[in-house]
Amino acid sequence: MDLITPAVGQIFWGGLVFIILLILLKKFAWKPMLTAVNDREASIKESIDLAEKTKAEMAAMQAQNQDLLKEARVERDKMIKEATDTAKRLVEESREEGKAQQQKIVAEAQKIINAEKAAAISELKTQVASLSLEIAEKVIKGELASDDKQKALAEQIANDISLN
Repeated sequence: MDLITPAVGQIFWGGLVFIILLILLKKFAWKPMLTAVNDREASIKESIDLAEKTKAEMAAMQAQNQDLLKEARVERDKMIKEATDTAKRLVEESREEGKAQQQKIVAEAQKIINAEKAAAISELKTQVASLSLEIAEKVIKGELASDDKQKALAEQIANDISLN
């Protein structure tokens, strides 16, 4: 049992060495170790706070990005609608302008056709009148070849004039 029960002197010197060791450790080792642990704890706490702050900023940025994306989509849709409306308007204006030009060309063509028709009719009337005069001249020359026929015609014209 001697091995299990220590002697009183051993307990005294062991206790004295332990107390001295505790005092030395407290004076020289624990302060720097506690300072290092406290510094490490503060550093970890700052890192956690910074991570939470960064997480909050990222969430805010994501929300802001979502808002910007929504605004961009709305703006894109608006621009597409405006472009579509402008294209439709331009097509309609071009169509109306084309119809107006077509009507103008048709009207001018009708005027030209009518003018040429009138000129052709006038020329035809002139030719018919000329031919009629030539025929009448030939007929009259044939009928007035003798003096008796000339006198009868002159009397008939005189009678017609006096009646009018």
